[in-house]
Amino acid sequence: MAGYTQIPRDLTTVKSRLLLNLTKRQLICFGSAVAIGIPTYLFTRTIIGNSAAVFVMIGLMLPFFFFAMFEKDGLPAEKILRNLLRVKIWHGKRSYKTENLYINRRGNYNYEDDTQINPRTKSGKNQ
Repeated sequence: MAGYTQIPRDLTTVKSRLLLNLTKRQLICFGSAVAIGIPTYLFTRTIIGNSAAVFVMIGLMLPFFFFAMFEKDGLPAEKILRNLLRVKIWHGKRSYKTENLYINRRGNYNYEDDTQINPRTKSGKNQ
């Protein structure tokens, strides 16, 4: 009997794995979590005790694990967070200006003094 291998239809979802079956992004996030968490634990365990130092270390490392593992609709967590902040906090004033081509073709709007032209009299005064 022949064995079959599933090939994904969308090849953009396939990610290259580097070390320990992790992507480059996951390796960077896990490495930075270890680089911040372990020294924090080692320096704080003599001051606040083992249990509290472990909780501080976990609290500092969890955001890095979240950014390494979370992905929604093909976007990693930092891009989702950036988009949310851009929409909710950093949004600028959005201006939407168009030129009405239908009015220009009919010729019944005077752009020089912003008055509606009466098509019967061709005068710029609103009657």
